[in-house]
Amino acid sequence: MRRKKWTVLPIYLLFVGLMLLMSVGTYNYNKILSLIEVGISILSLLIVLIVMLNFRKYIRTLTHSAIETSVAPDQKTLESMKLPAAVTGDYGEIMLYNNRFRKAFLDGEDGENVLITPFIGDNDVKYVVRANAIDTEYKGKRYTVYARSVENGALFAFVDNTYYKHVVDEFNETKKSVGFITFDNVEDFSNDGDQEAMTAQITAENALYRWATTNNALIRRLSDRRYMIVFEEKMLARQIENKFRILDTLRAVTYNGRSATVSIGIGHGCETMTDSAAQAKKALDMALGRGGDQVALLTDGEYEFFGGVSKGVEKTSKVKVRVISESIKSAINGAERVLVMGHKYSDLDCIGAAAGMYALVTKKFGKPCYIVTDTERTLAKGLIERLQKGEDDVFISVERAQLLTGPRTLIFIVDTHSPDFVESERVYKACGNVIVIDHHRKMVNYIDTASVFFHEPSASSASELVTEIAEYLGDECIDHIVAEALLSGIMLDTKNFVINTGVRTFEAAAYLRKKGADTVLVRNMFANSLENYRDKAKLVAAAQIVNHCAITVAQEMMQNARIVCAQAADDLLSIEDTYASFVISSIDLHTVNISARSFGKINVQVIMEKLGGGGHQTMAAAQLTGVTLDEAKQQLIKVLKSQEVLK
Repeated sequence: MRRKKWTVLPIYLLFVGLMLLMSVGTYNYNKILSLIEVGISILSLLIVLIVMLNFRKYIRTLTHSAIETSVAPDQKTLESMKLPAAVTGDYGEIMLYNNRFRKAFLDGEDGENVLITPFIGDNDVKYVVRANAIDTEYKGKRYTVYARSVENGALFAFVDNTYYKHVVDEFNETKKSVGFITFDNVEDFSNDGDQEAMTAQITAENALYRWATTNNALIRRLSDRRYMIVFEEKMLARQIENKFRILDTLRAVTYNGRSATVSIGIGHGCETMTDSAAQAKKALDMALGRGGDQVALLTDGEYEFFGGVSKGVEKTSKVKVRVISESIKSAINGAERVLVMGHKYSDLDCIGAAAGMYALVTKKFGKPCYIVTDTERTLAKGLIERLQKGEDDVFISVERAQLLTGPRTLIFIVDTHSPDFVESERVYKACGNVIVIDHHRKMVNYIDTASVFFHEPSASSASELVTEIAEYLGDECIDHIVAEALLSGIMLDTKNFVINTGVRTFEAAAYLRKKGADTVLVRNMFANSLENYRDKAKLVAAAQIVNHCAITVAQEMMQNARIVCAQAADDLLSIEDTYASFVISSIDLHTVNISARSFGKINVQVIMEKLGGGGHQTMAAAQLTGVTLDEAKQQLIKVLKSQEVLK
């Protein structure tokens, strides 16, 4: 009878859940009937819980009462037990056992002095005694083994719960998870009247439906580009194992030279499907923030990513910029003062974007504004000196910025969205309002307290985004000096308009040229000293190629290591048949830095994330502590040789 009660327990719970849902639906039509249904549901739930607790108590009582029968059990005591049981010596040799143990484990043969280890999952006897109970499997059957010390050995009792564990496994394997799917570039396949475009779109959609059907998943179309999918746990396990091959399948569908790509967000391990859907939405936002063409799996607050090998899909519409600009306008108007801060070791893009926001705030809105940066530890000293001419109060230190923070202080974070990389985490947390403007692919650890999170991974640079904001809010505020600062940032991150450029990139550059940016002066900001040039040449000459990736190591400490390593990484990309470059150097005695660059065929952000770093698809970095230069190189080579990052 107890076995039957336990067998149908999951079904009872399912029906109780359905009754509760029905009572909620009935409430709008008949409140009295709804209350009756709720009462019956609660009563049924109590009955089910009592049955479950009584069964567990029965198992515990059965085993423990048998085990505690004697401190030193004899043969008669063992035979009286209703479970397979055996007594072993200190080293696991079987001394006594009952007839049930003989039939279950010894095939009816004599078993004295046989070790019990194979029957307890090859675990040590003392470990099992300390644990009191373990789960094990023998000859296709699954047991819970209870153990306790007795005189000169240990007593083991085996509970055969194969059936119940299979029921639990089946329940877990059929738990439902929710996912949201969006086509990243449906616009590329929506050419009205073009038969080839329609065929490609239908092919991609059919592949998606076929994938869902093959994996016994329910899929529903929510809009022309968005889908919801509900699937079982065992289906998800298969997809994780094969790295979500659906991404590759869809990427093979092309039109006009563009591949179809999707982003998928999955909420996993949730108690309810509602929670799973909420988690799936967060996961989809993360996948899109990282450039799309990937799966983001969110489990208990931890993200796992698959795919992400394609370039980010450029958004040609500027509707989002206009909406963001209005929000920024309201935030500035409501602030008493404004700070602008970028990442540590600021570069031309960081300082260029900060200069654009500084000009906008001071000249358009007349609010006091300061750029927070370390002017000694920067890769843009020339640009900073140029911007400081005539205005000594533009750049301030972190210490001074702390005196200006408060609830009425607005701070712009530019060219980064991670609290780990900002010039000062304490400063931004002390400000009353935070706005983030960045183009790097979204990291799991991002600033989630921002009132405005302007994040475009398809943009070339933070300077491009600030230029578009300035076009909407303060066209008259951009003079030729600020225009040159913004243009230098764009040129840095695009490698002189070679990589990661789209239509909007050239539109921004044209606008800055129109505002008076002198391209010759901008080019001079990239000028190099003879010493730096020699150091760079040494690094390039020492490079080796691994899987189409150039790797070089700076064995000596250089005066301008960050600048030289970044320039060497750029130059290594010019080597024939090289898709990415990596320069390894020492920051100090305990930290090794890896600078990574690519033209987009290889996503260096994914590679650097495997080493604890991050960045953009074409420009990323990682810092390793407690390793030598050679150890860092070997770790990098190991990652490069894995197929998933280079496919």
